[in-house]
This record gives sequence, structure tokens and C-alpha cells, in this order.
Amino acid sequence: MKIVRVGKRNAIYIPKDIAESINLKEGDKLEIIVKDGKIELIPIRKPSSYWAEIDAEEVEEVGEEISKSLGINS
Repeated sequence: MKIVRVGKRNAIYIPKDIAESINLKEGDKLEIIVKDGKIELIPIRKPSSYWAEIDAEEVEEVGEEISKSLGINS
């Protein structure tokens, strides 16, 4: 357990060892949850990979196929 102090403008500084242990960097975003008088900080992580990758041409082709199947002229 660590104790930190609330500073100017209600700033709270996360101790370096804690930030490093969860790979928290300057500029990262945190979700704040307040429940039962407690504050929980949850790092918002960007996905390391996406479930699918497609380019603009593929999007256009699929859009055209859908339009044709629905009888929509583009």
C-alpha cells in the first residue's frame, strides 16, 4: 500500500514503481470509477492487434455487392 497526497488542482501523482509495474506512460488515459466512497483507476489500452484488417478497396467492393443484392443502383 502506498499513500499519496492530493496536490494543486486535485492532481494525484502515481508513484513511479506502480506506474512502471502496469506499463503506464505519460499521456495514457485512465477510466475513473467512483463506488462506495472509493476511486478506481483503470488504464485504457489500445488493442495490440485488430481482429480484421481490410483496405478501402475491399470496403468498396463489399458495399457494391450488398447494393447489387438489394437491387440498389449506385
